[in-house]
Amino acid sequence: MIKFLHISDVHLGCRRYNLEERTRDFFRAWYEVITRHAVPNKVDFVLIAGDFFDRRQIDPQTMNHAIAGLQILKDAEIPVVVIEGNHDRRDSVSPYSWMRSFSQAGLLMLLEPAKGEENESPIALAPWDEERREGTYVDIAGARIYGTHWYGTTTGVAVSLLADAIRRQRDPSLFHILMLHTDVEGQMNRPIPALPVEKLKELRAAVDYVALGHTHKRFEIDGWAFNPGSLEACSIDEAREERGAYLVEVDDDRRVRAAHVKDYFQRPFQRLSFDVSGLETADAVREGVMEKLRREARGWSKDDSDSDGGEQHAPIIEISLRGHLGFKNSLLELPRIREEARELTGALHVLVKNQSVPVEYAVAADLDPDVTRAERERRIVADLIARNNRWRGRADQMADLVLQAKKLALSDEEPAEILKHIEEHLARVAGPDARDAKPRPAGGDAAAALAASAADAADDATPSAGALQAIERNATTAVTSEK
Repeated sequence: MIKFLHISDVHLGCRRYNLEERTRDFFRAWYEVITRHAVPNKVDFVLIAGDFFDRRQIDPQTMNHAIAGLQILKDAEIPVVVIEGNHDRRDSVSPYSWMRSFSQAGLLMLLEPAKGEENESPIALAPWDEERREGTYVDIAGARIYGTHWYGTTTGVAVSLLADAIRRQRDPSLFHILMLHTDVEGQMNRPIPALPVEKLKELRAAVDYVALGHTHKRFEIDGWAFNPGSLEACSIDEAREERGAYLVEVDDDRRVRAAHVKDYFQRPFQRLSFDVSGLETADAVREGVMEKLRREARGWSKDDSDSDGGEQHAPIIEISLRGHLGFKNSLLELPRIREEARELTGALHVLVKNQSVPVEYAVAADLDPDVTRAERERRIVADLIARNNRWRGRADQMADLVLQAKKLALSDEEPAEILKHIEEHLARVAGPDARDAKPRPAGGDAAAALAASAADAADDATPSAGALQAIERNATTAVTSEK
């Protein structure tokens, strides 16, 4: 039987919202997961799959936080095996890093691939050298654990090389584990390159367990590759994701039982949204927010203290103001809302985000959410045109023209034909105003003709850059809300 604890993305030293308490949160998570799950279960070893620290350079407090947990594990004779992640890796100039220093001090074992000899694989697998305190793999309690670098966008290439290297020297009598710090395709919301699942599966014939890190949420692949998620949420955007640690048991037939545990300190977060539409004063908005907090906020007070220290569980609350604001943004008293919300709820921190749109720039405000995309687009265009006094009475007809011109352009119609269509339509709908229209380009540049028409429509009311951003944000929300 092999038993181990798999954690990742501890991010010691992480500081958010300029709050010292948040730095302690990451220490509490690290300390409690050790004292609640590693030591009592007498695990054979602990794996940390990268990003032990939040940054390469750490301060004395962060060093103390790291040593406090590592010393407990050392006293319990539990080896700690780690790899560097993108946050705590050494730079390209210096061979030194805090991870290497802790490894040299005997507090953990930092595994890294070695460079292969010329004409051989660029990745060499070296056994752990206890005297030099370095190596690529180490054997503990019937398991062989391999370590890797942070490879970034070259992870796919590295995985193929690692799979070949491990297969060539694989010991069938051991349970093989590979520690890998990488995103995996399909498991994140960020539009950045990630390791394809099929590429990851190249390791299937070489190792029995892949200990993943880097993505701050829990996921598993085929009961063989496991990502526990960060111990603590690094931002409020991550708060809704499940995170924790894996307590893993491997029986004599190499069957893996990985229990995801999360009963240790995690700061509570809450997101609330308040619609400001129809409220005419800043006081009305503030009072409405407070009423919503009274009904829905996750409150806390020092009287709620329990054996775990209730003060540690004060939430972080984010309030988003949405909808159509009936007065100037500058009249909103955001600092006052923030302070009163914190006093009302006892929250550790309150964030107030104004995502509302001034009502004069609202588009498609009363549109049914179930209408088609085509109708939504037409309504948005018509609302924008209606802001111009000259065209307000013909907004629907002009919206038809804009959408027809768009359709013709997307169908690769000749520019001259598009221009002709625009001129004929304007002659029909503009009436006496057509005599006042600016001259259109005589050539076949349909884009220039459309730009000139747009310039006409904007003469009477050209919004500021901030107004244009508000219009764009609101229009984008309206168009995409049905997806």
